[in-house]
Amino acid sequence: MPDPSPSSALVLVGLGVEVGPPDRVAALAAGCGASSAHLQLGSPSMSDELSRLADAGAAGVALVGVDLGFPGVGTSWLRRVAAQWWRERSGHRPEVRVAATTLGRDTTTDAVGDAVAGALAGDVRTVTGREAPPTSTAWEQVPAYRHQVLVCRGPRCTARGAERNAEALTRALVEAGLDGDLGDDDVLVAHTGCLFPCNQAPVACVQPDDVWYGRLDPAAVRELVREHLLAGRPLAARRLPRARRALG
Repeated sequence: MPDPSPSSALVLVGLGVEVGPPDRVAALAAGCGASSAHLQLGSPSMSDELSRLADAGAAGVALVGVDLGFPGVGTSWLRRVAAQWWRERSGHRPEVRVAATTLGRDTTTDAVGDAVAGALAGDVRTVTGREAPPTSTAWEQVPAYRHQVLVCRGPRCTARGAERNAEALTRALVEAGLDGDLGDDDVLVAHTGCLFPCNQAPVACVQPDDVWYGRLDPAAVRELVREHLLAGRPLAARRLPRARRALG
């Protein structure tokens, strides 16, 4: 069992998107006596878990990130979000330490103890409150994107390969010169909870075209980028019928 000393609590934090069972972060946390939290979609949020531990009187908290794949974020966001929580926290604030090394996507519950011990034995930084805030002048305006792709990461879509589709989408956008990161001017990708219709999973939709796709796979996603996002031709074979309900 890893010892997060001098912290008295250990939290494994998912850095990517994970929706619905099985909760890999929680399973890994249970394997090393830690609690779990998420930076993106997932519950509890890291801020809520820090508040819970602080309210319980924890003297310190060690945070170790878990790589969940696309779309992931770096450990710098662990420090940013933890520092924002630390600055806004009233009352008792435990010492918060962030490991620079994350647990890899291939970490198993059998090996998680050694992986966490290795992360905590490496570069671990204490949050001071002076870290960069989770804001930037570059993030002030709504981006001028041409298309927004909503990728369903609900439980059914996740079970049927939404993660593989998300990775294929990101790679295809980069290869096409349409950088797939959030906030870009060409294509804005947003990972969501359940979008419906679940029987057509995995599902995605493209706005403002109001085009919905179902039963996607990585090959179809790459074709979606080439034909719809670049050439303006929606994929008829994967398109789902959509009837807009009239007001009144």
